[in-house]
Amino acid sequence: MGNPSKAKPISGDGWTPPESPNWASSAIGRWWWWILKVYERSCFQQADIIFCISPGDREFAINQWKIAPEKCFNIPFGVAIKNYPEDKAVCRKAILAKHAIAENEKILLFNGLLHYKPNLDALLVILKEINPLLLSQNSFYYKIIICGKGLPGEMNELKEYADKNIIYAGFVDDIEMYFKAADIFLNPVQSGGGIKTKMVEAIAYGAVVVSSETGAAGIEKGVSGDKLVIVPDNNPSAFAEAVIKNTGTGSVTPQSYYDHYYWGSIVKKAIAAIGGSASR
Repeated sequence: MGNPSKAKPISGDGWTPPESPNWASSAIGRWWWWILKVYERSCFQQADIIFCISPGDREFAINQWKIAPEKCFNIPFGVAIKNYPEDKAVCRKAILAKHAIAENEKILLFNGLLHYKPNLDALLVILKEINPLLLSQNSFYYKIIICGKGLPGEMNELKEYADKNIIYAGFVDDIEMYFKAADIFLNPVQSGGGIKTKMVEAIAYGAVVVSSETGAAGIEKGVSGDKLVIVPDNNPSAFAEAVIKNTGTGSVTPQSYYDHYYWGSIVKKAIAAIGGSASR
């Protein structure tokens, strides 16, 4: 690398390996997909350092594109807090009051850009497959809050689901408060590449995340304790069962999670990687 001051960053925001099923489903078949594949591979080969946000991405770069392992580093998407939040109870009371939710009801949260197809598909799974199963449990009291902009107009702000324990909050400025208030963050995503950044944030703010296998791809389960519960894809019964089982656990996000995902720690790893590359 020589002089580190001359290194040029190449960003692959949201990069998904081109041979992965999720990349192929959205790109292959379009006339330009092979151009993008060649371009991305060329960028990787020319880069001095490659920061991969998941171990799977790093393995792909090394094994499929023959990138030197010493050039590839795992640098995950991070969070702004470095300790478990102390104001969860305060935030929960505020959200209960804001949405007229009873004290004995659990708060289940779903958040994301709703015009993004994988998120919209996940929302439909919640509305049509998971929620009916939850409604059938007479002793389970809850509300599902849906946050995010871009809901298709034909869904009419989910008004037809208002009597089915669904609250549509739309875009909110204080999403961190919702994360802190939530008992469970729902992530039944079945497609789409990359790290599900809202999951990373939800665990940091103290929610339990119940996720499909696909939705949990790239998340470091080893540092998440019991805050990450993974169920098989396309299994709404198992998903609903996991939601019910994991509400009210009262567990705290492990400090190891913040050590791994706090931006301050990540920056130190990135600096060390750059320094090590400069010395080679």
